[in-house]
Amino acid sequence: MSQMSVSSSARSRARAAARLAAVQALYQHEMEGTAIPALLHEFHHHRIGATIEDVEYADADVAFFDDIVRGTHARGDEIDRLIGGKLAKGWTLDRLDRPMKAILRAGTWELLARQDVPVGAAISEYVDVAHAFYEKREAGFVNGLLDAIAKEVRG
Repeated sequence: MSQMSVSSSARSRARAAARLAAVQALYQHEMEGTAIPALLHEFHHHRIGATIEDVEYADADVAFFDDIVRGTHARGDEIDRLIGGKLAKGWTLDRLDRPMKAILRAGTWELLARQDVPVGAAISEYVDVAHAFYEKREAGFVNGLLDAIAKEVRG
């Protein structure tokens, strides 16, 4: 494998880890109301790359993690309106459980704010994150909803 492929693969794994960590941080923020700076500090120093109760947390692209968490928080109202606008008639964001909201919010932010990330890559990555929490049906829901949002925000 060429050096370019190795570094591209490592970058891809670090970004995937950043997305998963960001979803976990956003979930924690919603559950506990932890201030974003404190949350970032906790993840930087105690979660990313650490081993906790025999679970190894992968090294993540910390700058990308920070960008997702800060950006999602800063644009929360806009993101929630976009998600709410794509839910089935009679459904509201409040009906979704917190991990699902965190996944959809982070994915929506990435589609809105990170034009450097291809739509297919962003959606696929958040479907993978959904698989860490849910069965196939819910991952399909993430895929469909983020695809609908992508069509609106990226044309």
